[in-house]
Amino acid sequence: MTNHLRQPKPTGPSSAGKRITVALAGNPNSGKTTIFNALTGGRQHVGNYPGVTVEKKEGQCRHGRTPLRILDLPGTYSLTAYSIEERVARDVLIHDQPDVVIDILDASNLERNLYLAVQIMELGRPLVLVMNMSDVARQRGLEFDLDLLSRLLGVPIVSTIGHKGIGLRELLDTAVEAGERGPIGLPRQIDYGPEIETEIANLQRIIEQAGVALNGIPARWFAVKLLEGDPELHRQVNHEAVIEAAGRSARQLESILGDSPEALIADRRYGHISGACQQAVRSTVELRHTLSDHIDAVATHRVLGLPIFLGLMYAVFHLTFTLGGPPMAWIEAGFDWLAQTLNGLWPEGADGPLRSLLIDGVIGGVSGVLVFLPNILLLFLAIAILEDSGYMARAAFLMDRLMYKIGLHGKSFVPMLIGFGCSVPAIMATRTLENRRDRLTTMLVLPLMSCGARLPIYALIIPAFFPRNWHAPMLWIIYLIGILLAVICAKLLKKTLLRGETPPFVMELPPYRMPTLKSVGLHMWNRGGAYLKKAGTIILGISIVLWALQQWPSLPEEQAQAFARQREQIEVMSDLPSAVKNEALVALNYAEAKAALEASLMGRIGRGLEPILRPCGFDWKIATAMVGAFAAKEVFVVQMGIVYALGEAEDEDSEPLRDRLRADYTPLQGFCIMLFCLISAPCMATIAITRRESNSWRWALFQLGGLTALAWVVTTVVYQVGRLVS
Repeated sequence: MTNHLRQPKPTGPSSAGKRITVALAGNPNSGKTTIFNALTGGRQHVGNYPGVTVEKKEGQCRHGRTPLRILDLPGTYSLTAYSIEERVARDVLIHDQPDVVIDILDASNLERNLYLAVQIMELGRPLVLVMNMSDVARQRGLEFDLDLLSRLLGVPIVSTIGHKGIGLRELLDTAVEAGERGPIGLPRQIDYGPEIETEIANLQRIIEQAGVALNGIPARWFAVKLLEGDPELHRQVNHEAVIEAAGRSARQLESILGDSPEALIADRRYGHISGACQQAVRSTVELRHTLSDHIDAVATHRVLGLPIFLGLMYAVFHLTFTLGGPPMAWIEAGFDWLAQTLNGLWPEGADGPLRSLLIDGVIGGVSGVLVFLPNILLLFLAIAILEDSGYMARAAFLMDRLMYKIGLHGKSFVPMLIGFGCSVPAIMATRTLENRRDRLTTMLVLPLMSCGARLPIYALIIPAFFPRNWHAPMLWIIYLIGILLAVICAKLLKKTLLRGETPPFVMELPPYRMPTLKSVGLHMWNRGGAYLKKAGTIILGISIVLWALQQWPSLPEEQAQAFARQREQIEVMSDLPSAVKNEALVALNYAEAKAALEASLMGRIGRGLEPILRPCGFDWKIATAMVGAFAAKEVFVVQMGIVYALGEAEDEDSEPLRDRLRADYTPLQGFCIMLFCLISAPCMATIAITRRESNSWRWALFQLGGLTALAWVVTTVVYQVGRLVS
């Protein structure tokens, strides 16, 4: 049997069709998300909990005629709130009052997983325990008497193998039954010993007399948590008499028993768990070395581990940008076709602002978002495979020592590595960091990793100003400068604005598993969809704003008429060869584009920024291109082509543009351009994602302003010192 402590079903249990809210709780790596995906499939919604950056997953499913709303709570080891995730999980259980709680247990690590379960039992919510990964437990030589364990704990237990879908129907049967039945009394209560029980009873009485809002939670649970010194609960209770009584009880227990109530209560819980497991769990064979142990002997080796990890990440990036190339080209070709089609439908000579808005603003903005979607989907697919297989935990474990020295968490290494491809998915990847300070620090310094969008700038500047034998060293130097600045900034942030102890990196190394297609597919699509829904709309809006800055005000009527007269004069010159005539018309069009840019708000902004950027070695032309590069770094190259009246066809391989740059600027100024583009304000997509992931415009604007100020200071110092020594 897989279903235990079943009460007789009411007649027609699903006939009413009342929706049941189910909360999935469990330790990290217990298989909770796998079961959530298996139950809900594509009927999921992913967002953030209000006020925090913790991911909120909610899904729907039906069991018979009963609709279920399923909440995937953040993975947590305890209901004592020391982290954001623990606080969110506990607040949902207390305040949202789910109809039933399903606690997912890793059957191969039962005693540790049951620690959370016994705390949930004390809440008094209808509870179902799930012995997940029972196949792994059997491989480790463990056998369970689930009927006996269910009686000992006083809650129903269901055995499942989540990634194979085994036991899910029985799980839904039990969950629906528990949700419809409601609480039938507390599970078997833990005896904390006479001294602690006396103080619990005393504190429980004071809580009830004080009229503290219990929200359906037993007063005993509040008493136990207050004795444990739970800081969040102390703030929530906010009743002077209760808090003072809890403090007196805690001091009394420590003076009698010689240890803190928190440690004493934890010992009693583990004792309760151990006693139940000794009776209901049997080890059939001693397995000293599992398959995971053999793989870890190589994967986490002190010498081989890092090269293996770097090789795997190289393979991930190679896969992402190699396989992503063709679909990116298809998307670009599709938008080009759409733009040409709309352009063809427009009446000849009717080049008004509406046409430009649709083609240059709307289509240009949307294509700028969607073109990166194949890379993002492939990147998240690869990361999902590494995470679900259990390898990513090993990678963070390997890098923890190095990252800890610069004040960051071991898990920060993976987002920083992704940042060399694109800052947007890298910032999204900071969700793996549990500590908010570490998450914000990593998020803020990530743009200093040279993303792929900066490569066109480097490819334009380096060949223009430096000899061939210096091309590779200059590219290496600019990447190294970004890494060193990220390290320095991270140290400064952790010493000032985000100071605080970096939590010790105690990560469970879960057994290796074969990822399921459904799980990694949902993981990939959820995050790719979030990119489209959130960042995409913001990028589109700002793209239209930048388009407007380049369109208005338009060229003065006198200048426009002068260009029109020159165009007519060239066209009527019948003695000119057609090739020469076309070249003259192209040059005239370029001159008109340059004049229009200077007259526009974008050009005027460039002129206004010139005095500020002059200490960096920049004139108004470079300033204008820097403004355009805020949309996307690659726009710098196009903007420089427009400024130099060379047209939008110019790119990083264009020799004329390089010649013009070489004629107007020195190698020192060229290096400063690269330096400023490396450090300064990241693209608007990065700012949008930072705002979304930090849940605050304050941090997004701090990133924008702080990095731009840092770019100005560093570039000014380099340029001014360079002028003195040259």
